[in-house]
Amino acid sequence: MANSKIETFIGFCIKSSKITYGSGAIATLRQGVQLIILDGASAKNSKRLALKYANRFSCPLLICKTEFERIVNKEGCKLCAVRDGELAKAILANLDDNYELYAGGSI
Repeated sequence: MANSKIETFIGFCIKSSKITYGSGAIATLRQGVQLIILDGASAKNSKRLALKYANRFSCPLLICKTEFERIVNKEGCKLCAVRDGELAKAILANLDDNYELYAGGSI
């Protein structure tokens, strides 16, 4: 299966250590979050928490509809935060059918 451009940009975030995994780790961040990405299969409480983080950091919330754990390369991960502005812009500019922009925000 070929990677989409979004998966490639998420891979760049992983390689450059500009991604934070999990709600506990995101909660410790004070600033610098540019984009929140949530697994579409996550529970209602996780969605509410992701929306809370998106509002807190004034950033967009993106919902991944397929294979989130494979894309972020972390088993059991349901939520992550992108901390690089240019990569977040590139991800949002290349949205496809597997991703849904749930909440706005500014980058």
